[in-house]
Amino acid sequence: MKLAILGGGGFRVPLVYRALLGDQGTPRVTEVALYDLAPDRLAVVESVLAQQAAGVDGAPRVTPTSDLAAALDGARFVFSAIRVGGLVGRTQDERVALRLGVLGQETTGPGGIAYALRTVPVAMRVAAAVAACCPDAYVLNFTNPAGLITEAMQRVLGDRVVGICDTPGGLARRIGVALGLDPARLQPDYVGLNHLGWLRRVLVDGSDVLAGLLASDSGLAELEEAAIFGVPWLQGLGCIPNEYLYYYYFTRDAIRSIVSGGATRGEFLLQQQPSFYRAAAAAPGDALALWQRTVDERSALYMAEAKGGPVDVQQPQTDGYEQVALSVMAAIARDEPAQMILNVRNGSALPGLDADAVVELPATVDRFGVHPLATSTPDLHQLGLMQQVKAVERLTIEAATTGSRDAALKAFALHPLVDSVSVARDLLNGYVDAIPEVAAVLR
Repeated sequence: MKLAILGGGGFRVPLVYRALLGDQGTPRVTEVALYDLAPDRLAVVESVLAQQAAGVDGAPRVTPTSDLAAALDGARFVFSAIRVGGLVGRTQDERVALRLGVLGQETTGPGGIAYALRTVPVAMRVAAAVAACCPDAYVLNFTNPAGLITEAMQRVLGDRVVGICDTPGGLARRIGVALGLDPARLQPDYVGLNHLGWLRRVLVDGSDVLAGLLASDSGLAELEEAAIFGVPWLQGLGCIPNEYLYYYYFTRDAIRSIVSGGATRGEFLLQQQPSFYRAAAAAPGDALALWQRTVDERSALYMAEAKGGPVDVQQPQTDGYEQVALSVMAAIARDEPAQMILNVRNGSALPGLDADAVVELPATVDRFGVHPLATSTPDLHQLGLMQQVKAVERLTIEAATTGSRDAALKAFALHPLVDSVSVARDLLNGYVDAIPEVAAVLR
């Protein structure tokens, strides 16, 4: 079974390959095509994967290529993990906003809009190539902003595009650990959009165990989310928000923390990541060790502005987005039905949003595809925020596919984290001036 990874020279590809090495099911992936336009990065990733595979019987064959059609030919699954504009673009996503006193973050707020404007056209061309080269393949989209890009690609490929994010599932697992429960027994009642959702209940044998945790100051304090939001706010909400809602609930705090930190996340990665590729290219025999050291460092500083500083990553991370993707593939290819939280076409599952909206909900996956589970209507504040952000996503897709500056301006102006039409206009002009890939999209 062939898997094509688009963005095959990307830093996180070894996480996927490590998960594949541990898969013993049948059928399983036997070939991994790595597609990328940066041959130097591909060569480094090849070195890392070769060292991961050393001594492993039946390790998937790795075939690097800069030919998209060749990568897609015969693929059963496609992982889309592209970054249009690279890390240089990401730093501008952040800095253009911060200079205007607005949140600068790659998926949330104006930075996410700028990232999507230049990514949607490329993602839709990828979707068209999949339709031509491997029309029966499923696309698992990791490209951010994941829900928006998934919705754009679904306009070409329909329900065969599924958005992957490990944040909601990780939240549910942490609840299980906090309560001493087997995560496999948990049924999370989660509702939202990508990076904009809430865990409302956690059912075990039909009973909600989250309510008891919310009532316990000491138990709740053990959660990572308590460090982000504070115990009183979680108890006041009566649910556990996705960690990215920190940027909505504590906007001023987030901006102040990012600015006082000196370098943004993108600037940190722009310094760290090329250093890794250079070092690994110079010493390919050490590529795996260099990669592991680098991934530990970046994981420790993930969302540091929300978590109050670096976090401990001594324990190996075995339940990330790559495991979610592997579970989706196993459910479809081997008919091993599973439930997980995914970015999927709404249909009639979530009241308050239309059928074509991509939402983040628990879903059942089997050989027939992905089926979102019906859920109750969100609270008014949740639904209102989801509807407003979904409207912004739709305007962003319109701007990216038509080149309309008016639609782009409206997207910036209507985002809840942008407080002025004048600021929205400055954001639009700032991104056009700073990022050539955005300027190329908008007329």
